[in-house]
Amino acid sequence: MALTANLKNKLELPVIGSPLFIVSGPELVIAQCKAGIVGSFPALNARPEHVLEEWIVRIKTELAEYQAANPDKKVAPFAVNQICHASNDRLMHDMEVCTKHEVPIIITSLRPPAEIVSAAHSYGGVVFHDVINVKHAKKAAEQGVDGLILVCAGAGGHAGTLSPFALVREVKQWFDGTVLLSGSISDGWGIASALALGADLAYMGTRFVATAEANAEAAYKEALIAHAAEDIVYSNLFTGVHGNYLAPSIAAAGLDPANLPEADKSKMNFGSGGNMKQKAWRDIWGSGQGIGQIKDAPPVAELVGRLKKEYLEACRDFASRMPREALAGLQAAAE
Repeated sequence: MALTANLKNKLELPVIGSPLFIVSGPELVIAQCKAGIVGSFPALNARPEHVLEEWIVRIKTELAEYQAANPDKKVAPFAVNQICHASNDRLMHDMEVCTKHEVPIIITSLRPPAEIVSAAHSYGGVVFHDVINVKHAKKAAEQGVDGLILVCAGAGGHAGTLSPFALVREVKQWFDGTVLLSGSISDGWGIASALALGADLAYMGTRFVATAEANAEAAYKEALIAHAAEDIVYSNLFTGVHGNYLAPSIAAAGLDPANLPEADKSKMNFGSGGNMKQKAWRDIWGSGQGIGQIKDAPPVAELVGRLKKEYLEACRDFASRMPREALAGLQAAAE
């Protein structure tokens, strides 16, 4: 496992809860970290900009107090997502706040983030950058990122089209940093599968929208429970970047999910929300293809407990399928 130092022995499960626009706030992040997985939020969720510092201070304070009161618990670090795009006029301010408070993990999106890497490394933080193909992965690696988030087919929100079987195995040939896998992971079996492919961490987003602590409308959570993979639409209309969205929310906005136009990429705007009057993801709901496994919206602690049980079950099942000689080899190596 190529885990960064600030993650070793800090996780109950090898999972990062991905940053969810609007949905991820301090309540969700704190609950995820207390449950032993990394919680994260987009810096742009904290509005106006001075709220970002308030959120970070609150998260650090509550997690420190919880750890002090529960010294035997694994309390995970948290992460802040920075959108590295020209339309994000808050980027430098937000990164200065993160540097001031030494945010443990910075998650970057879109542009290879050389200056963000330099800032994070100045205080011992790490940077994970999300990519959808090998070309982008190599550019990010050249910038010195500590980890690559491989956003594969079926991931919620902005997503690529490559199979994880292709992207993970190609990247592992040349990258020796932390590898995170995103795309349709909604249960413990998906987490185990990500690690079986060679990823170090599973990157889960949509499943945590349907939790008690998520800042999502009840109708959004109910839609995730009610629908499945066939109800997901892949389009670049809403932000200028291709992503996966719930078809019913598109129809509710007065559009035909089966006949969406292409977006004007030159008008891509992460400050205001995209190319349309309807704001992604306030009116148009992002969703990964793994929603067929979502049956409820429990508290985060309950969900993580369930994920851990499923993960261990999947690992045991995988071991039971291994040839005897492979098991014997593993036992000999352990001795």
